[in-house]
Amino acid sequence: MTDKEELGASLFSRTLDIMENDPLEEIFALNMGDFVSEFLISEDLASKVSKSAKDKTSRLKSQLKELVSIYSLDNTLCVLGFDSKDEYVVYNSIAKTLTQILDVDACHIYLTEEFTRGLSFDDKFLGLAGSSVDFDEDIYAKKLGYSKDDKSIIVKAFKTLEKIQIKDITAIDNFTPKYELKEYDVKSLAVVPMHNNAHVVGVIVIENYKEKTIKRAYMNLLETIARLFGTSMHLQKTVEQAEELIADEMVFTEELQHMRAELTALIGDLGAHQQSFVERLAKAVDEKGQYKVAHSQRTAELSRKLCRQIGLNEKTTDLVYYAGLLQNIGKITLPESLFTNKGKLSKEEWEKLQNHPNVGVNLLMNINFLSEVIPYIHYHKERWDGGGEPEGLKGNSIPFGSRIIAVADAYTAMTSDRSYREAMSKESALEIMKNEAAVKWDPDVVNALFEVIQD
Repeated sequence: MTDKEELGASLFSRTLDIMENDPLEEIFALNMGDFVSEFLISEDLASKVSKSAKDKTSRLKSQLKELVSIYSLDNTLCVLGFDSKDEYVVYNSIAKTLTQILDVDACHIYLTEEFTRGLSFDDKFLGLAGSSVDFDEDIYAKKLGYSKDDKSIIVKAFKTLEKIQIKDITAIDNFTPKYELKEYDVKSLAVVPMHNNAHVVGVIVIENYKEKTIKRAYMNLLETIARLFGTSMHLQKTVEQAEELIADEMVFTEELQHMRAELTALIGDLGAHQQSFVERLAKAVDEKGQYKVAHSQRTAELSRKLCRQIGLNEKTTDLVYYAGLLQNIGKITLPESLFTNKGKLSKEEWEKLQNHPNVGVNLLMNINFLSEVIPYIHYHKERWDGGGEPEGLKGNSIPFGSRIIAVADAYTAMTSDRSYREAMSKESALEIMKNEAAVKWDPDVVNALFEVIQD
């Protein structure tokens, strides 16, 4: 059995393989050791079984340490362990970012008392941890939140684990606006629970001051973000519990096995949600950019084909694929009006569009598992002749992944319908790429493009 297969052991597996196919050790692990050693086997054999069990405990602890280390390296959201209200400012920043990404007026984040150490909410089981609304006073002193018996739709979403979207808030009677959050202006809202299966850590509330239905792409993204929060926070709690077991000299092997299975499952869930986050973020970018097709997805897939045509390894190919998905990520924080404007843009609007890769890089820097794609995104607007942005890099000094994405992005954009023009033909786009090779784009990558498109 490989180490990878072993890490995937079921929570309820009998662990014969883990115990190296020793049936006596299996019996011992099932708490029958005392009976067997007293009546059926010699003291010498019982001593060997006992030593084997101790070795297995050490081995399990080592595996738990490795899992904790893996999680620490790939930590997506480090949002636990706060001891004072001053540290909760990170939630205000997250809430403000979500209002930009989702193009809404306000966002509030509520967490259960288990995840709000350092704050006090009296008898409320959901407390306000962060808000996009600016306050002139200490908002945490208000102890805003909800009690378990509250009839609010916020509590309903928390208890049912179902998202709720209300287009017209006047049509329901179970929403009591909080004056401190300026909710007297709210006309429509959505509530999404932050959870990992049955373990729920809080809710995200987004609000608009006019009647508005949030686009499906944005809601899907919000759900994925909520899942990332729920899974990451649950995982951080589980890591704390695992560290306690590792330090416990009297821990049972069954506890370690169960903890290993739970950590493995949670880390797997986190990886799946991270991938979903990237894909849904890309779709939301395309939605805001007014592409009639999935531009980011097409760019990423073409980038992957170019990598394989050139002969890059799988890891680099995957990184370039993700970078292709997210190369226009900065657009997600810009208003849709910039992309629907068919007239002349103002200087300020033009600068916003021109600088969007840097906005995206700043956003990605806060998502650790995507850190390796940052250089590819950051430099994909450079030109082969050195006349590009942001650093004016030239030729081979531009990261190879960036050069690949630049070619894929340009070709995909030319052959896609936009709100302000129709798509070019494949032949016309390839002719432009050929003429601009060694000026805008790496000629070797352009050659690979011709091979890929003509296959």
